[in-house]
Amino acid sequence: MSTAERALQATRLNDLLQDALPAEVISAAVDAVGRDRLAVISSFGTQSGALLKIVADVDPNIPVIFIDTGWMFAETLQYRDALVDQLHLSNVRSVLPQTATLERLDPEADLWSANPDLCCKLRKIDTLHTAMTDFDASINGRKRFQAATRADIPIVELDGGQLKFNPFAQMTLRDIELIYATAKLPQHPLVASGFSSIGCMPCTSRTLPGEDPRAGRWRGRAKTECGIHRSD
Repeated sequence: MSTAERALQATRLNDLLQDALPAEVISAAVDAVGRDRLAVISSFGTQSGALLKIVADVDPNIPVIFIDTGWMFAETLQYRDALVDQLHLSNVRSVLPQTATLERLDPEADLWSANPDLCCKLRKIDTLHTAMTDFDASINGRKRFQAATRADIPIVELDGGQLKFNPFAQMTLRDIELIYATAKLPQHPLVASGFSSIGCMPCTSRTLPGEDPRAGRWRGRAKTECGIHRSD
């Protein structure tokens, strides 16, 4: 399918799914490209369990991609394993940056401080781009309430010629909490320590009461997104 055809498909699906429940959006994604050509992108962060629960209810065999940048909190890796076990997710793929690229461009592992944009590109964007060559569409857990940069995300969009489904776009924090409570999902271990949004260890800090949930990401810098979502 050409990019123009995919763009038209994205527009039609977005119009069709405006009032759809998250499970219905995920099912529509499976119907659009097939399970094996669809990937869920999950950070296994503070709210990831809610989306993964709905994905597992639709089909626990849908591929899930986790980008292990090499800078993940140990607690995030533990949380990944706990959710995979509880939700019986059968096709979770942890993908890592190319070792040769890191040795050449980040030999001292300090690029996160000197040039965080390039660090994100090498460790996240390029890694995901490589992983997504096997797929035609992705599902992610972005919500409009998370940040100003996400306030207008559609239900379905085109990202680099591939369909991107945002089934939780219209969900509220209360909706997320209800899924966690109903399904008895564990919280990310760092939530109790004041982390409301969790990425790589060097670029993530605690948030204060009343702050934007993503205020602890790249604190003190103009940077607000890692860049894996082009629409951001």
